[in-house]
Parts: sequence; structure tokens; C-alpha cells
Amino acid sequence: MNQSRGNWSSNLGFILAATGSAIGLGNLWKFPFITWENDGGAFVLIYLICIAAVGLPIMMGELLIGRKTQKSPVGALREAIGPIWGWVGAWGVIAGFVILSYYAIVAGWSLLYFTKAVGWSLQGFPDVLDAGSAFGELAGNGSKQLILTGLFLGMTVGAVYFGVHNGIERVARISLPILFVILLLLLLSALSMSGSRDALTFIFRPNFSELDSGSVLMALGQAFFSLSLGMGAMITYGSYVARNRSIVNAAGVIVILDTLIALSAAIIMFSVIFTVPGMTEQVEGSAVGMLFIALPELFYDVVPFGRFLGPLFYVLVALAALTSTISLLEVVVSYVIDEVKISRPRATIVSGGLTFVLSILAALSLGAVPALSNFEFFAGKPGVFNTLDHFAANWMLPTGGLLVTLGVGWFMSRQSTESELIDENTPSWFDYRLWRFCIRYIAPVAVTAIVISVILGHDFS
Repeated sequence: MNQSRGNWSSNLGFILAATGSAIGLGNLWKFPFITWENDGGAFVLIYLICIAAVGLPIMMGELLIGRKTQKSPVGALREAIGPIWGWVGAWGVIAGFVILSYYAIVAGWSLLYFTKAVGWSLQGFPDVLDAGSAFGELAGNGSKQLILTGLFLGMTVGAVYFGVHNGIERVARISLPILFVILLLLLLSALSMSGSRDALTFIFRPNFSELDSGSVLMALGQAFFSLSLGMGAMITYGSYVARNRSIVNAAGVIVILDTLIALSAAIIMFSVIFTVPGMTEQVEGSAVGMLFIALPELFYDVVPFGRFLGPLFYVLVALAALTSTISLLEVVVSYVIDEVKISRPRATIVSGGLTFVLSILAALSLGAVPALSNFEFFAGKPGVFNTLDHFAANWMLPTGGLLVTLGVGWFMSRQSTESELIDENTPSWFDYRLWRFCIRYIAPVAVTAIVISVILGHDFS
């Protein structure tokens, strides 16, 4: 191992950091929203199957490339598969950079809503508050958007600046346990609500008469996107894993934790929805409507112990977002360190600064600057923010993920992959032949289906 690159101090540290990368706003807001849109039960079952048959094998593939080469995505793919594959790694680095530029904007909103929730808990929720108008005012306030985005990127840069062990892992060791405790408190509160039984039935009782091909594609897409695949994050984190640790076991734990977080978030959201009369109409518009418009008031009117849990909920959102933005920035920073040959502090500051420049354009395109807000490259996706989101989710991640999957399954030798996955620490549940079948056949077909559906007009952003 190249010790100058740093490494995780323990298997727990790696699992927490990688789980933090996977857990993000997609778990807390997008999964509940698309589960609602796709009528629950059957969709959730298909999602779980896709996680096991597609998400988990690809995650193992990305981790083994990183651990085998001890390099960032560009150098890792170039060494593990072939020289031309370095361009696939570069595509992943660019994807991480693009996603971070607009993801940090949404993450910044959690900081503002935390302060709002603290005020509401201390002073009471306003009798008259148009939450939709308030959120629209935030979106159109350019200076406030830039401050919030800058603060969140500053927190991200601070964590990555101090390296793998002293920065990223330390943040994960503190933030992930807090995240789990907050989520557990919210879950217990939700299960005490009158709508919890209907929520559990909606989520876990399959009704295949309500399932269509579009729902299957959404389940497949969410299973792929939820695990931070296709953008080099797991290759990067895998490059810091010591040889005496099982990446199979780690991948299994990461996938289980990520899935449990998503399901818990859905139970919490739907318990509220089924408890409040007329709430179902308020969540039909968008995932943003569920998280920042509909929920705040409900913490103070419906949710048990809501005055205490309201601020904690937005701490949960902020922590989930932070662990994801850290991994996104680390993808870029690790590339700069390896390929440009500059120190981590300098690479972090330069990468963070360039990300903020692109974030400015995205943040001001939500209503503050008409020219940026009206810019339209993809039909029906006006604004720089929506353009970046659409391009990354629909084109960059699926194509990058497909190429990595093909590279691992068809261009790396059986000996190369088997030596990384099978050792004395490999858990007994792992079957290499089944993994190889999934990575060579099931996963490529599944991700190809995502790419084809995008070409035909399906939108995963």
C-alpha cells in the first residue's frame, strides 16, 4: 500500500465512511418520494432485489479495483483494466465534481431549516406561514443561497483537508452514530402515530397489479444511484482499504445499512402522510415538497415530541448530506493528488474552490438570475441547476457505471478479481461464482436498461 495516500485505521472506520458516502439525500427524500409515486410494496420488493443482484455486485467490483491498485479512479482503472480505461475513471471524477456542485446547494438548505426549526421549537410555529412561498423565496435569494452553499462546502473541504484518517474517517465516526440515533428516535416517534400501520402495509405488502415497467426501471435506477456507484467514490474509498480486510464483508454491511436507512425514512414519511388528513395531496408535486415544505409544520402539529425532533430531523439531513459531499470531493481530490502530484491541502482547496465556482452558477439559476434560470439545454429542464442534475443522473452515472461493470466482469481476469474477493476473511455467505455471474450478465443488462430508458426519454434526475 502506498502509505502516503493514507488508509482507514480500521474496518469500522472504512464501513462508516463508505456507508456515509452511500447514505444521502437520496435515502431521506428521493426513496420515500419515488416509493410513494410507485405505490409502495411491489416497488420496494423489486428495489430490494435490484440492490442484491445489481447494486451489491457493482459495489464489490468498484471496491476491488480501488483496493487492488491503491489509486484514484483514473489510475486505478488504467492499471486494473487497461490504458484506455483511464478515460472512464476521468468520466467518474467529472461526475463527482458536477454532482457536488449542485448537491451542496440542497445540502445548504438543511442548515437554514435547522436554524428555523430551533426557532420554531423555542418560540412556537407561526400561526400563518405559507411554507411553499417561504421556500420559493429562499430559492430565489441569490445571496442567501451562496452563503449556505459556501458554508456547506467549507465544512466539506475542512473534513477532506485533514486526510483519510484524521479528516474523513473522524467525521464519519462522529456523524454516523449520531445519524443512526436521530433516525431511531424519529422512527420510534413515527411508529407511535396512528398512520404507522397503514404506512407499514403500504411499504411492505406487495401488490403486483400496481407494478409496471416504469416502476421496475425506477427501482433499478434507485438501487444503482443510492449506493454512490458510477462516479468513482467506491473506487477511491477502496483504495484506502488495507489488504487484510474483507471488502466483501464491508460491502455487505454498507448495502444493508444503506437500505435500512432508506426504508426507515420511508416509514417515517408515510406514517406522517397517513396520519394527517389531506396530506397525500401535498406530496404529489416533488420530493422537495415532502422535505422542506410539507414536513416542517407537521413536526409541531402532528409528530410526537416534534418540538424536540424537528431540529434533529434537519441535523439528520445535514449529516447525511455532509458524508456524501465529503466522498464526492474526495473523488476529485484523490485524482488531483495522484495525477497532478500536489499536496492534499492544496489539492483540497483548489478542488473545493473550483466546485464553488460551478455552484455559484447553479445556485443563482434557481430564480436569482433570469439568464441562468432560463438556460435550457435539455428540454423541460430550465436552469443550470436542473441541467447539471439531469446530465449527471441520466447520462454520467449510468454510462460510467456500465463501463466499470463491463470492465470488471469482462476485461479483468478471473484470477485478478477472485484474489481480491476471496481470502481468509471472506464471509461464508459469499459465493464468487454467483458474484461473477451477476457482474458479467445481470448487472450489465440492468444498467444498459437504464441507459436505453434514458435515450427513450425516461428521467432519473
